Amino acid sequence: MAAIVGNIVARSLWLSHKLSPQNATPIAYQRQTLRRLLEKAQYTAFGKHYDFEKILSQELDFMKAFRERVPLHTYNEMYDQWWYRLLEAEENVTWPGLVKFFALSSGTSESSSKHIPVTSDMMKSTKQVAWKQMCALANFHVPKKAYEKGILMLGGTTSLFERGSYYEGDMSGISAKTMPRWMSSFLYKPGQKISKTKEWETRIKLIVRKAREWDVGTVCGVPAWVQIVLERIIAYHKVDNIHEIWPNLSIYIHGGVAFEPYRDAFNKLLGRPIAYSETYMASEGSFGFRPAPDRDIQFVLNAGIFFEFVPFDSSNFDELGEPKKKARTKALTIDQVKDGREYAVVLSTCAGAWRYVIGDVIRFTNAANYEFVISGRTKQFLSLCGEHMSVDNMTKAIETVQRQLGIEVREFTVAGFAHEGRFAHRWYVGCEGNLPEADELRRILDETLAQINDDYAVERQSALKEVFVEVLPLQVFYDYLKSQGKEGGMAKFPRVMKGAQFAQWESFLESRTKS
Repeated sequence: MAAIVGNIVARSLWLSHKLSPQNATPIAYQRQTLRRLLEKAQYTAFGKHYDFEKILSQELDFMKAFRERVPLHTYNEMYDQWWYRLLEAEENVTWPGLVKFFALSSGTSESSSKHIPVTSDMMKSTKQVAWKQMCALANFHVPKKAYEKGILMLGGTTSLFERGSYYEGDMSGISAKTMPRWMSSFLYKPGQKISKTKEWETRIKLIVRKAREWDVGTVCGVPAWVQIVLERIIAYHKVDNIHEIWPNLSIYIHGGVAFEPYRDAFNKLLGRPIAYSETYMASEGSFGFRPAPDRDIQFVLNAGIFFEFVPFDSSNFDELGEPKKKARTKALTIDQVKDGREYAVVLSTCAGAWRYVIGDVIRFTNAANYEFVISGRTKQFLSLCGEHMSVDNMTKAIETVQRQLGIEVREFTVAGFAHEGRFAHRWYVGCEGNLPEADELRRILDETLAQINDDYAVERQSALKEVFVEVLPLQVFYDYLKSQGKEGGMAKFPRVMKGAQFAQWESFLESRTKS
């Protein structure tokens, strides 16, 4: 039965890929998307407050009217002013109806959990983007039979927490719990029974033991955790590579963090090359994917999400990564962005987020084709004294360290602080096995960053007095995530730590030293 279902899916994907040409301009898609959002939400409390009905009456200028009338919102502003009412079972607040699901997300820059509303319309949007991505895999020359095989999704538990009128949990767990029955029954792995297991470690042990019983063609998940699972499967079943267990494995769909630092380690787990397909999604929705091997991530512009882009610079964001008041007037639409420039992403969605600053920073590589790379987070840039060091810079420096020292760095984080009247950075680098010398690792990091970031090079001669490096066993990073209730699933270790989060990390390391 699974083979029959898979064959139907494969044929449907192939036909969709062949019969879905682009028939509108990017801005036309976005205008249509925004109009539909406004029309559907005009009678909600939010829609009445900002007079969506009047905005829609502006005809050709409704997009301008919307952006002039509605301010930008951070999560805290959206929650404190509107979303808290959703948790009290109030209907028609920012989107029609009663919200029954909330994705719990602390991202990588907050310590407390956020409650992100997940509406039925957002679930449809997420599935629509996922289908488009599967169709695009034809560009990766994936064998047709791979579509007929199982899809292993390493996400959060589907045992959601019931909170009276709603359920809350990891977005990946919500998606798995609400997927179509035909997919859940025949293609989805590890299956609903194992996915209901709440403890991540127990869930992984069950997956490892059952691995031989499945014929997996696609794996989805955050690189760090997927790598751990594949390594454990290989070790438990005493094989040389994962293709001895899953000979039809052809696709790995990843997202959440930069994949390049993991690529070499992943390749060592394989018996043959597979397709790596990157996706851009978060608790707030699914926004795009890499449509071909030689392309960057591309936005999906007609799936219920209206995008805006605020230039990410000191005139629009403060040193903590918060948008300044005038940033609301600086937001650009998809037809106004430029190549090579960094922008903070702003969303208006079919889950009732309105001009919502999600916290991601992107850099367009082909603006005409709305393609980009994710370069960091608004709160995960280090610029204590003007060094403007992005996560993208950090990742490239770590890649250089791995290549020159012949080591594997799976996790790292960086913090900045005042030091001897000036400033300093402290890197924490996670490795397995014999730990490399911190001094040599520091030298490579520092030299690489100076080569790729002119601002960093200048500040290292003046205000940025020192760079410190601590090399730690990889398990320390995972133990910290576990202590924060973020083990496994879609949990990601923050690349930059600031404020209370950095204090918690230091306290955690100190407690380990004493014990």
